[in-house]
Amino acid sequence: MDLGPRQLGYRADGTGPLVVLIASTGRCGAEMAPLAAGLVQQGFRVLRPEPRGIAPSVGPMEGVTFHDLAGDLADIIRAEGGRAIVAGHAYGAWIARCVAQDHPDFVSGVVFLAAGAKAWPPELSRAITEINDPATSEADRLAALKLAFFAEGNDPAEWLTGWHPAVVEMQRKARAATRPEDWRPAGIAPILDLRGAQDPFRPAGTEAEIAEELGPRVTARAIEGASHAMPVERPAEAAAAMGDWARRIGLL
Repeated sequence: MDLGPRQLGYRADGTGPLVVLIASTGRCGAEMAPLAAGLVQQGFRVLRPEPRGIAPSVGPMEGVTFHDLAGDLADIIRAEGGRAIVAGHAYGAWIARCVAQDHPDFVSGVVFLAAGAKAWPPELSRAITEINDPATSEADRLAALKLAFFAEGNDPAEWLTGWHPAVVEMQRKARAATRPEDWRPAGIAPILDLRGAQDPFRPAGTEAEIAEELGPRVTARAIEGASHAMPVERPAEAAAAMGDWARRIGLL
């Protein structure tokens, strides 16, 4: 999509109700292919947009807020028919909340894929910085990936590559530039809070935090054997959980 100073690229697969998959911090939509394939089998049409800064998507990278990133996705949803389930992985869950808050008429449901708690151990944020620092050794990057993203027994090696540091920087600045009260309410649509049971970004005692914050429209589920990279670690299980939820509430 050519929108003047912005160009928005995305992959589309399947037929059925629309799902938009929003990637995690500094990651591309392409790695969500296994989850997308599972969702297509469930009966969805699945879009995997690239965030601005990852080709072919381009756009301003300074002075950006969550509202701008949510607006990119709203433009894609409008072009594809005007109503979708927005499913955000980790950082992408914040953007999904902002899409739902800013553009409620475009959102039929919201899925949080490995959404973090309101607060988490600071070493997890430092791990993301280390992973994106070219001076970090491969061994230390693997250790950071195991700490922050991958459960015991899951291979983090595929995430040694595929990071986009300029996108990480833009996204972190966008978070700092956006008031939490502008996006945390997450609109009015039903929500699936789907987390990895071993996700350190959801420390003990925060498992029910999102349901407590947003009320009875939230359905919470945990997937065993998964951490913060849950949609990549357990894509089949994540797709099945999303399909079950959508059918139960009449979105599929």
